Amino acid sequence: MKIVQRLKFLALMVVTLGLVIGCAGTTEDDTQPQGGAASAITAAEKAYKVALDELYAWRDTGKIIKKAKKALKAGNDAKAIKLANKAKKQAEDAVAQKYAELDRLKDILGHEEVKSSAAAGGYQVVSGDNLWDISAKAEIYSNPYQWPLIYKANKDQIKDADLIYPGQNLAIDQRASASDIDAAVNHAKTRGSWSIGVVESSDTDYLSK
Repeated sequence: MKIVQRLKFLALMVVTLGLVIGCAGTTEDDTQPQGGAASAITAAEKAYKVALDELYAWRDTGKIIKKAKKALKAGNDAKAIKLANKAKKQAEDAVAQKYAELDRLKDILGHEEVKSSAAAGGYQVVSGDNLWDISAKAEIYSNPYQWPLIYKANKDQIKDADLIYPGQNLAIDQRASASDIDAAVNHAKTRGSWSIGVVESSDTDYLSK
């Protein structure tokens, strides 16, 4: 399943979870906004509408706004303001919770996508990548000194081990033998000086073995 499809599915789960348990952690805010009870209720209604549009309004927010209106009608401005502020905070917290959960899910799924790609024997280069850092990733080799394995597995598209480009799809050899790994680590540690744009003679020797 593509990552976008999974995000849509998990976003729906986030919405459902928020509707069920979202109101549990709400605290009241007794600060009175300028304009009195009527203004407080208007602000609460606006915040509630945003939460509804985001499909993440908590189930009792609308009821609290109704209670605030009832208190205002009864002439109890202080109670109306207190209830309106509570409803407004609930609505704002609901929207904030939704996006916090979605960000968390994106991080989780993004990591899983990389792991899945590596397990399938591939890695796509992003801006700022280099073979050392890629090799050090937990889902690749967890050892930066094994970068020569990546270099050798992609010698058809990597001419200079110090120069890779965003968008390149690199093969990852997950079945390297112990001797191959030892040779790669040894090369990484004894490679010597290098410069971007120039193929080092030691790299050429390593690839020929």
